Amino acid sequence: MSALRACTPLLLLLPFSVAAQVVERTDKQAQDLLPSRWSAGLAVVHRDSEYAGEGTRTRLLPNIAYDGDRFYLRGAALGYRAYKDERFELRTFIAGRLDGMDADDFGVAELARRGVDRSLLSDRDDSVDVGVGGSWKGAAGKLDLDARVDVTGTSEGYAVALDYSYPLTLGRTTLVPSVGAVRLSADMADYYYGILDEEVARGVAAYRPGAATVPRASLSLVHPFAKRWVLLGNLEYRALPDALQDSPLVEAGKDRSTSLFIGISRGF
Repeated sequence: MSALRACTPLLLLLPFSVAAQVVERTDKQAQDLLPSRWSAGLAVVHRDSEYAGEGTRTRLLPNIAYDGDRFYLRGAALGYRAYKDERFELRTFIAGRLDGMDADDFGVAELARRGVDRSLLSDRDDSVDVGVGGSWKGAAGKLDLDARVDVTGTSEGYAVALDYSYPLTLGRTTLVPSVGAVRLSADMADYYYGILDEEVARGVAAYRPGAATVPRASLSLVHPFAKRWVLLGNLEYRALPDALQDSPLVEAGKDRSTSLFIGISRGF
């Protein structure tokens, strides 16, 4: 057995959804290269947050995954492949959106510089998305389309993502550069980056960014070794549009965020 087919960590406890979605996309890129169905190991996730005062976070997490003919587990997503052939895949899934943040996690001084009193803020809650996705593969690379909607009523919004990737093989190592963007609906962007009605009622200045498109680029690495082991990594860069940079919840002068994931797993 050359390596693992599914080597993505189960990040249901991860306190930031961006990194969980990075891992989910990394698994899409890795699944064609790695033949085993079950894997277990450890992963380290590091994120430089755009939110005021949150700074950087690093987490060591269990790394458990499954990739079957129909069902799969990728990060915080459990999915079902409705159709798959050599070039096209259609899937449905349910996924945790772990963008929730306690108001106490914001920095008092950093918010004050944006004119916000932290004590007047409410928590942003996690939610659950249901979605559909499609992938097209060819000689020119791979295109992924992903649409998901919040079914818990937390934000009452949705997100649509489109990414293009092209694998590069260097010996046993595969590098997968990817570029794309995610479109946040007005409701979703307003909930996670805007000021809520209840906060306005407490005296916080109103702000609603409206719908926003977040460009992103990433580089994934897949390196099998020692028969059943694999090293998997991903570095992602997200550029914040002006509407999100102007949010009083975002660090002043912050125009980007980055996530780094490194995992090691053994197939079974």
